[in-house]
Amino acid sequence: MGRKRAAEFWQRFRGTFIDEQDLAQISAEGFNHVRLPINWRVIMTGDGRPIDEGLAHIDRLVKWCRAHRLWAVLDLHGAPGGQTGTNIDDSPNGKPELFTDSTCRSLTIRLWQLLALRYRDETAVAAYDLLNEPLPNDYQHAYAADLAVLYQDLTAAIREIDPHHLISYEGAHWATNWDIFTDVWDQNSLLQFHKYWSPPDRPSIAPYLDARDRLGLPIYMGEGGENNLAWVQTAFQLYDDCGISWNFWPWKKLDTITSPVSINAPAGWQRLADYATGQAPLPRDEAWQILTGLLDALPTRRCSYRAEVINAILRRPPLDIPATGFAFRGPGITYQTTGATPRTDFRGDDRVTIRHQTNGTAAAGKIDFHHDSGTPRHPGDELLLHLALGDWITYEVNTLDPARLEITVTVVTDHHPDRRDPALAIAVDGNAILIMPTGPSSSDDDYETIHTTTPLAVPAGRHDIRLTAHATEILISSIRVTPSTAS
Repeated sequence: MGRKRAAEFWQRFRGTFIDEQDLAQISAEGFNHVRLPINWRVIMTGDGRPIDEGLAHIDRLVKWCRAHRLWAVLDLHGAPGGQTGTNIDDSPNGKPELFTDSTCRSLTIRLWQLLALRYRDETAVAAYDLLNEPLPNDYQHAYAADLAVLYQDLTAAIREIDPHHLISYEGAHWATNWDIFTDVWDQNSLLQFHKYWSPPDRPSIAPYLDARDRLGLPIYMGEGGENNLAWVQTAFQLYDDCGISWNFWPWKKLDTITSPVSINAPAGWQRLADYATGQAPLPRDEAWQILTGLLDALPTRRCSYRAEVINAILRRPPLDIPATGFAFRGPGITYQTTGATPRTDFRGDDRVTIRHQTNGTAAAGKIDFHHDSGTPRHPGDELLLHLALGDWITYEVNTLDPARLEITVTVVTDHHPDRRDPALAIAVDGNAILIMPTGPSSSDDDYETIHTTTPLAVPAGRHDIRLTAHATEILISSIRVTPSTAS
């Protein structure tokens, strides 16, 4: 593109990728903070001088946060030299040179002093996230001690200037390895983990819960998402039930169904992608035209808004809940079962029977939760919940406004070889609304759906939906909850 066009591109990109409309929408949806990724190259020169134009981007976002009653977490996503050695930190040589080059280390300390001096009195800034996902893979072992020392040095440098703001420490290996957290380095701090593509259950986060109890520090799930709606609904239910603060990631992305805001790819985008991977040539002027189209597509008002992602995060109807997405508050509150056989690879601490089936037969191996494209499980690949006679299970929804709730439960019919109608009791907030239906609302060869509506509007807020097996055992596939338009 040449330097002139490159400078123009980045100026427009940084000025329009996130604007005040985004912050207003984030606040309106009910979120309380944003996590701002920062590339050191944008705010500091190689000799440690501040770049006013880059810092102005942070100032602007913080101002919007203040205006829309949000907090900002300042996240050093790309540190001098790179903290990961991968493609997420703009490291110049594909190595975590922050830990091998003393100049990079000094620049990082200077950068955090610069930010602390600038925002020490800013109440819209919630925390300083010192390093994003440092030292993945083998680096987590090679430089673990260096990471711990750097964190403590950064803390000391910040506290010389700012005694007030929270400091966030991420573990190594994509923020999942917390072995270095053996002591409390700062009383006004928290520990951060990230979670992608792993089972959304309590055993998967047990080390973080243990560290919280051992050190007495709050914990924060600072990045999670990039999965299908069933995983998102279950994972964020987990965080809320375990008292873990969280941040969905990312808010906006190109041509996606996994983020609330999807940038519509401009004409010719695939040609540019093919050129970038060496698969096809592309004239410079055509490439610039495509990039200009991308810039024009960035404002959220021109993007596709995926409310279903927001609904899954916040468990807000209309919502499809997977049968395995029940709450995490334990026996007697979330469920009551007899003779259950828990799985070892998913929700093994819950005395509930979960069946993984492929085309109607038991699936071999562990359950795969890697659905980064956001697509549901393929047809025939199912996670089902078994309820024996008298067993019950509870799901949670959160309504924005008073409304009657339409509830549709889908059950597997081939679990009833005598074709008896599955007898199910449905209660909302302890009030029975349907007991032992005389027949399904609809059926096909594989499934039956049981449909009911609350007789009265439920108030805005959190509601528990309890399903109880009556007269027969039941194999549940999913629950759909929709605000009713009926009066």
